[in-house]
Amino acid sequence: MKILLVFLLCCLSWESVLSGPRCYEAIFNFGDSLSDTGNYLLSGAPKFPGIENLPYGETFFHHPTGRCSNGRLIIDFIAKAFGLPFVPPYLAVAKGPHGHIRKGVNFAVAGATALNSSFFSAQNIALWTNDSLSVQLGWFKNLKSSLCTSKQECDEYFKKSLFLVGEIGGNDYTFLSISGQQSIEQIRPLVPQIVGAVTGAISMLIEEGAVNLVAPGQLPRGCGSLTLTLFQTANESAYDPRTGCLKAYNAFAEYHNNYLKRELQNLREQYPHARIMYADYYSAAISMFHAPKHYGFYGDKLRACCGGGGPYNFNASAFCGQSGTTNCKDPSAFVNWDGLHYTESAYHHISKRLIYGGFTSPPLLS
Repeated sequence: MKILLVFLLCCLSWESVLSGPRCYEAIFNFGDSLSDTGNYLLSGAPKFPGIENLPYGETFFHHPTGRCSNGRLIIDFIAKAFGLPFVPPYLAVAKGPHGHIRKGVNFAVAGATALNSSFFSAQNIALWTNDSLSVQLGWFKNLKSSLCTSKQECDEYFKKSLFLVGEIGGNDYTFLSISGQQSIEQIRPLVPQIVGAVTGAISMLIEEGAVNLVAPGQLPRGCGSLTLTLFQTANESAYDPRTGCLKAYNAFAEYHNNYLKRELQNLREQYPHARIMYADYYSAAISMFHAPKHYGFYGDKLRACCGGGGPYNFNASAFCGQSGTTNCKDPSAFVNWDGLHYTESAYHHISKRLIYGGFTSPPLLS
């Protein structure tokens, strides 16, 4: 009965969690631009694709923060749900003392890949950043001694922490596909290797003391403005008649996700004491493309709110935040933000479904 009461208090509503008991006391996040809260800008990487400029951050923060959206991200809404502050970027923490370090750190970097940068340089593919998943794990190891000193202290601390490992891997597929060297089907054999990098990271974190871990799947790749622009075709059968998304790219995302789910089950058997959760980003998002008005999206569901023109308002030579681009008047009416990422409103809907809607398995709240 006591366990049930705690569960109900945690799950009453989005706002009530703030006054209820905290199910997690810290968040540690690894990933790419879907969850980067400032590392890319702090890394000194080239200012691309313009996330240091408005309208990035305009809706909630009213200034650019390094987040690839007009406002908050999924990780921000998860932190809010557990009464935690926004998770600070590691590179800000590494520069000096930070008041919230005990409540979590974000290691994600926009443009990061699951595979090491050497894999791409061998194929003459230029990346936005070399801060791959393995680099982020190295940052975590470097920071660990500042979080806890003994094994017992670390075990107790990490037992109450939530580790988000991804979404990551999407950039691997994107860089390979837009390089023009491989088709989406030719990239399919790399799925085990990319998923293996994610599950390997989860395994390492468990060995370091992590107990509660979330591995998100891929979003519907075929619904992104970038994909729809760069791989548009006159073949009408290539598009899903219900959504207008490219079927092959969504099928690829589902293939990745199914492979990831199988490998996560293997990890659960290997580490029965750990709680390894799969976050179904795909299913949580695809319904917004099936019935956008049901979720309050009255703009073109496939058109980017901010971009450089074209049928989907995406232009590879004029990204959002750069000169020559336009911004929609009401970002909350759009799902797509800049062609690669979603709006704050879209992330908000996805977050609620992950936390309260049964789209995380096992449930995030327990």
